[in-house]
Amino acid sequence: MKKIIWILLGVVILGLAIFVYFRFYFVFGEGVRSGELNYVVYKGVVWKTYEGKLIQTGIKAQTTGVQSNTFDFSIADKEIAERLMTESGKVMDLHYKEYFGRLPWRGHTRYIVDDIVSIREKNTTIDDQNVEVLSTIAPGAENTVIPGLY
Repeated sequence: MKKIIWILLGVVILGLAIFVYFRFYFVFGEGVRSGELNYVVYKGVVWKTYEGKLIQTGIKAQTTGVQSNTFDFSIADKEIAERLMTESGKVMDLHYKEYFGRLPWRGHTRYIVDDIVSIREKNTTIDDQNVEVLSTIAPGAENTVIPGLY
């Protein structure tokens, strides 16, 4: 009888360990997201973590209306977080890992940014954007005005 209890206890502990691993430590997906960095903050009550928001280009349709497409993420590495804090407002590509669950000491989201792929200045004027569009549509027509392009 004792042997059955020990075997059952071992199976339960093994099952729990497998569940915890896949829920909190198994990397479900990884990739790169691009957009304008809105903010990075250091916050928390018990576990302080770095949290950020990236505003991606385009819009996301929802059932109640249209909303900007944002990417909320956490940052585990202090050096990456401090660098991102000084680059707010710039367009960047961030590499992230996605987990099934979140851990309070790792961050408030399931997405953990682990690398900065690139950082570049944001195009702020409409004329700059038109020149880019025109140069791809009709090379050499940068000074041409197309009605309705604004």
